[in-house]
Amino acid sequence: MSDPTPLSPLQKPQNEPQAADLRTAVLDPSQESKPQEPRRTQLWMHRLSVFLFVLISAVAGVLLIILPWTPQWTDNTLLLSYPGLRVVVSSGFFRGVCSGLGVLDIWIGFWEALHYHEQE
Repeated sequence: MSDPTPLSPLQKPQNEPQAADLRTAVLDPSQESKPQEPRRTQLWMHRLSVFLFVLISAVAGVLLIILPWTPQWTDNTLLLSYPGLRVVVSSGFFRGVCSGLGVLDIWIGFWEALHYHEQE
C-alpha cells in the first residue's frame, strides 16, 4: 500500500526523539551529579591553594619586613662563624633590600587575592 520513500539528506526521520527529549536526558540529575563532584573538588582545592598562597606570602612578607631590624638577624650562630657575611648582612642596604622584598611579597599575595576569579 504505502511504499516507504527514501529520505533525502535534508529530511529527518519521524521516529527520532525530539529536542525536548534530548534536553531532558542531558539534564537528568542522576547523570549530572557524577561529573559535578570532581569539578566541585577541583574548585575547593583551587580556593584552598589561593588562600594558602596569600597566607604564606603575607606571613613571609611580614617576617622579611620586621626580622632584618631585630638583633636576632645578626647575632645568630650561623653568622658568628662567618664574620665577612655578618658585615654584609648587618648593613642597612641589605636590611632594606630584605624589607623591600617583604613588601613585594605582601603585595603579590594580596594582588593574587584581589584578582582571584573562579572559572566556570
